[in-house]
Amino acid sequence: MKTVLEQMTPVCPFVKATRPDDASSKRSGENICKHAAEHESKAKSESVDSGIIEPKCPLGYDSRSFKIGPLSCVLCKALLFESSKCVPCSHIFCKACISRFKDCPLCGADIEKIEHDEETQKVVDKFIAGHARIKRSPASTDTEEEVSKNKSVIYEDVSLERGAFLVQHAMRAFRAQNVESAKSRLSLCAADIREQLKESGDKPELCSQLGAVLGMLGDCCRAMGDAGSAITYFDESVEFLSQVPPDDMEIIHTLSVSLNKIGDLKYYDGDLQASRTYYFRSLEVRRNALLNHRDNASLTLDVAVSLAKVADVDRGLGNEEGAISGFREGVNMLQSLKIDASQVALEQRRLSVLEFLNSQITENQPDQTS
Repeated sequence: MKTVLEQMTPVCPFVKATRPDDASSKRSGENICKHAAEHESKAKSESVDSGIIEPKCPLGYDSRSFKIGPLSCVLCKALLFESSKCVPCSHIFCKACISRFKDCPLCGADIEKIEHDEETQKVVDKFIAGHARIKRSPASTDTEEEVSKNKSVIYEDVSLERGAFLVQHAMRAFRAQNVESAKSRLSLCAADIREQLKESGDKPELCSQLGAVLGMLGDCCRAMGDAGSAITYFDESVEFLSQVPPDDMEIIHTLSVSLNKIGDLKYYDGDLQASRTYYFRSLEVRRNALLNHRDNASLTLDVAVSLAKVADVDRGLGNEEGAISGFREGVNMLQSLKIDASQVALEQRRLSVLEFLNSQITENQPDQTS
């Protein structure tokens, strides 16, 4: 497709965040959950004030820095998935990660063969199953030694931390092209949220979390070439995000992007009419949001991109007049858009989209010189 495709940096669905291309947003992928710092401060305070003993993971997992020692793959930096051992050196990696190498990335030894490490994977799976489910009673004033001796540990689902943990490792794996691993972690996260929805009803926060995770699952399926499953996930993402009040910019963005991704897949499949339907729905979501956020430059750019997508399909359907009208509307919006000098990336995007829109108008104008 010739239109300018949107690039969306995945965001943690468990924390409010500004848009990735907003100059005020300086988040990195590794800082996915800013609630961790707040949690650390609170935990230290509680530890001093009430003598609460924080659970410690024997495997070295730190809930605040998302570091996993022996259970992580040094290649994708995420939890091991389909753990595989190099022969003869015995170093362990994810199957998808190590399959790209002929020599061990750690020691340089020739890899004679790769064997599935079932025992290590069982430990990893057990760790994931129990993660963020250990909670000690706030009223307990026992010493750590007494707690260990009495084994007075309560198991309870602490979903916020567990969800952030799973999404974090999914994003690490996805960036390293270990898509199967990412899909597996996101599927666990989605299952957790679905269980909470059954228990507590369709709470907006849970709907937004599930909508974001389902969108990421759609990205995984699309990367794996499974367009049918990708559309199913994106459709369900739209369903849950549509249940959330449209007053959060991140939710608006995620909803409109999911609609556009379905439109893209329909477009590539040759179903232009269905593609236009989804592109137009995305355009309407963004236009309605712009009514209440007229000074939002990033949202204005999104509207222009949606106009370009709809116009491109109109041209494919033979509606040249409608296509030119859409391209021109986008040009007018971007020409009048004023972006702060500090927002360099946003200005570059504006110029890129504007150049594309102008090219679509001029390349179809009749030659006036003949």
